Amino acid sequence: MGLLDGKVAVVTGAGNGIGRAVALGLSHAGARVVVNDYGVTVDGRAPSSAAAQAVVKEIEALGGQAVASAESVATMAGGEAIVETALTRFGDLHVVVCCAGILRERMIFNMTEEEWDAVIAVHLKGHFTVMRPATRHMREKRRGRIVTFTSTAGLEGSPGQPNYSAAKEGIVGLTRSTALAMAKYGVTVNCISPTAETRMTERLSDDRRAQAAAPPAAVAPVVAFLASDRAAHITGQIVHVRGNQVSLWSHPAPVRAVTSREGWTPDALADVWDQGLGQDRLRRLDALGIAWPPKA
Repeated sequence: MGLLDGKVAVVTGAGNGIGRAVALGLSHAGARVVVNDYGVTVDGRAPSSAAAQAVVKEIEALGGQAVASAESVATMAGGEAIVETALTRFGDLHVVVCCAGILRERMIFNMTEEEWDAVIAVHLKGHFTVMRPATRHMREKRRGRIVTFTSTAGLEGSPGQPNYSAAKEGIVGLTRSTALAMAKYGVTVNCISPTAETRMTERLSDDRRAQAAAPPAAVAPVVAFLASDRAAHITGQIVHVRGNQVSLWSHPAPVRAVTSREGWTPDALADVWDQGLGQDRLRRLDALGIAWPPKA
């Protein structure tokens, strides 16, 4: 008996990489799966239904039940259609997993408006377009599981990916907000930050690819657990997965504080800042070998 027997799941971006592994993993755990993938290249071009259909065939060959969806998560109509596919074909919806994403990499001073908008639309808006109709159904049923996807690029920053980083950090805010909104309906919302080798990491430098060298399949069991009834008490969490390691990230909280009786002036702050507040250091400065503060 699987953890997800009798459940219906939607997985976006399920045609390749982590999304494909998650769709296969949920099916293996007993769920019937809507395999959604717009079927585009890594940068979001040349859509095709072939990727989603191929994963459906894999699931069916293993004895599972699945249906393909080639709708784009970047539109409200697409998100509605994905959820409607689950309700029409399988009669219910218990689990939503949002893996869809594209990359348009460039430094912020070179990035175009189109490159910004395209990535925000697929990642951040692409979570909202599916989550809105899904939460309406889950609120009615008073149960459900939503698993979102962030990235260390969002949690810690990435110099050549301002659009992707902003979207991924935005997804964390959306996760926490939705977890709070849906808690009284028994719906959990948790966020995965994966490290895995996918089509997206193929574009990285050799040393950064080595850091991402973990199989996408390792993410699937964590998602299946969070999608199950055994995780009914877990919500609003950020979970990092790399290979066999699963770690829990902290929520933002005040580090230090200074108080003035008379109110602050710029000069007064300058006098006490370094000793009283200092900085919560950007970890990736060290990882990127960037000296900070800069030498005078």
